[in-house]
Amino acid sequence: MSEFRFLSFLASFWPARVRVNARERWRAVIGGGLGILATAWLCRWGAGPQPLGPWLVAPLGASAVLVFAVPSSPLAQPWSVIGGNTLSALVGAACAQLIPDPVWAGATAVGLAIAVMFALRCLHPPGGASALLAALGASGFHFALFPVFVNSVLLTAAGLAYNALTGRRYPHAQARPVAATESARFSAADLDAALTHYNQVIDVSRDDLEDLLHYAESAAYQRTLGELRCGEIMSRQPLAVQFGTPLAEAWSLMRQRRIKALPVIDRAQRIVGIVTVADFMRLADPAQHDGMGQRLKTLLRTSGTPYADKPEVVGQIMTREVRVASEQRHVVELVPLFSEGGHHHIPIIDGDKRLVGIITVSDLVRALYRMVRHGE
Repeated sequence: MSEFRFLSFLASFWPARVRVNARERWRAVIGGGLGILATAWLCRWGAGPQPLGPWLVAPLGASAVLVFAVPSSPLAQPWSVIGGNTLSALVGAACAQLIPDPVWAGATAVGLAIAVMFALRCLHPPGGASALLAALGASGFHFALFPVFVNSVLLTAAGLAYNALTGRRYPHAQARPVAATESARFSAADLDAALTHYNQVIDVSRDDLEDLLHYAESAAYQRTLGELRCGEIMSRQPLAVQFGTPLAEAWSLMRQRRIKALPVIDRAQRIVGIVTVADFMRLADPAQHDGMGQRLKTLLRTSGTPYADKPEVVGQIMTREVRVASEQRHVVELVPLFSEGGHHHIPIIDGDKRLVGIITVSDLVRALYRMVRHGE
């Protein structure tokens, strides 16, 4: 057991796979090189005969990785780059002036720089390097302005131009939280509660995290139901009636079998309509003062005459426009019909458009349950 834990511990050091394609990698490589090139060239031009060193600082290389490789990161945004580097350099310069021992000056500078960046919402990892460089270099407060501030502004400007040209949103502004739809599995408040509970800095913006979670949920949903077809979950040999079936017979059949809808078919088994409990309730005369039971009895009672004043057969009350689906249709395509379209029963037809089954909400829930159990 101890050996297994030790191997697991070693395995934790193995880097995770970077899930971006070659095109995105080359975009970051070229962008980082061009950003540093533009910044260095302009700084050297501004420095004139002075050496390059004081005009270009090493932490800028780390900033370039963030700005061009992960422009959506909260740590890579313009205020994080400029504020994080500059304010940290000021903290480092102050520590160099106040603390004689460079060991203590450097440690204090980095710690205080992190605190300042947290407080001013400009957390930027290269800022720690800027603070340490200023604390150890004893370059004075002007170091924070030249070269740190100038470098950071120029690199940010290069990032704005390059990311815009290559189709990356930068700055990556936070979207305002929107109300969750009825179909959403979690709300913005749920996400905020989870982040509060996690209580750690996450190198991804909140809106991107929400989008990723919704996309992952959709992908899981597609994976579990994506290949499932209607013929696999439908109730086979469903009860059906014909156009001329008396209302009393259809109602009795629905009561006995405890079903709420009956497909109406012709002699070739093709769908011509559907009759539901709602159709019966709609035609039970609401103007009468009798109870619902008595009104239904009146509706179902046959008049015994060739020309009746009220409906006598199913074909007279059925819904003619019926939403159907083929056996080979993916179940996932029917979910919006049930969840948003108000449908409760969808007849299933074969290649000859003959009735072969029916899918109800219960069938769909049963299929979802089986998929969940299978995935456990």
